[in-house]
Amino acid sequence: MAADISSMLSKNIILVDADYIDKVAFDFTVNFERMLMRQIPKADLALWLDCVALDGGLEPGDNDIQVIFIYGNEEIVNFAPGNVKDEIDGKAFKDNLGEFSMEAYPVESSVSTMGDQFTDTLRVLLDAEKVETIIAVPSMEEYGMKVKEAVKKNKQKQLTLLTIQPQSGLGFSQQQLGFSVVHALGVKGEEFQQMQ
Repeated sequence: MAADISSMLSKNIILVDADYIDKVAFDFTVNFERMLMRQIPKADLALWLDCVALDGGLEPGDNDIQVIFIYGNEEIVNFAPGNVKDEIDGKAFKDNLGEFSMEAYPVESSVSTMGDQFTDTLRVLLDAEKVETIIAVPSMEEYGMKVKEAVKKNKQKQLTLLTIQPQSGLGFSQQQLGFSVVHALGVKGEEFQQMQ
């Protein structure tokens, strides 16, 4: 998979562990429904990707943004759209940040793991001359050491990791993943103020 994409990369890449972001959205949904005592809708995928792009330092304009999903499950249950094969892979949308082109690659479980495939892809992106900005959403809890090993010598790329817990290490900056997920779920700060 990693070798397949190296020849057709754009300048700006968002790399997502789809199974992980689905789990994060599920956890937030359960907690917010309990706290706010209302149903939380599925997270808006396009809105979430906008937030991720902004967190990674992209500014409004005519950006070409390639989104690569690595997945084990074909349904990202807590996002809309969420069907990887029918609604995400090969689709695109355009807004004030530019054009987001989405593609998805399954984990070949007989030969690889999510952690290996994600970090192998990340290495390809770091080595690709054309790529300037990488925004990655890995499961640091599951395979964070592999990610840190892959990025520690990075000096050329603007690399941002979106994580739940703060991370130490070299070769990357980081942003809090929770903010983008909360925004995409439609949860607003005023709702918490009203609870007090």
